[in-house]
Amino acid sequence: MPVEPLSQKEIEERLAELPGWSVDGDRLARSYRLGSHFAATAMVVHIAQVQEELDHHSDLTLGYNTISLTVNTHSVGGAITELDFALARRVEDLAPGHGAS
Repeated sequence: MPVEPLSQKEIEERLAELPGWSVDGDRLARSYRLGSHFAATAMVVHIAQVQEELDHHSDLTLGYNTISLTVNTHSVGGAITELDFALARRVEDLAPGHGAS
């Protein structure tokens, strides 16, 4: 089944189920603050594994104890799709406390 861009309404409905996530330009975005640099680094490794499983990759930025992600689907011109939300849900499941910010 081909991937299709989501409408603004579909994006808003899905965002309501993912507190902390937002739209930044043409991308889904989320930042996390963890207890230490090691914890943030470990989460990056876990996110990388999920991205490989889904064959869908975000831009990830690692700070001292923070992680920032942005994602969209390049194959549909950089629009937000269900693939982006699938990745966001999986990342959220990894987050300490399911939604640390």
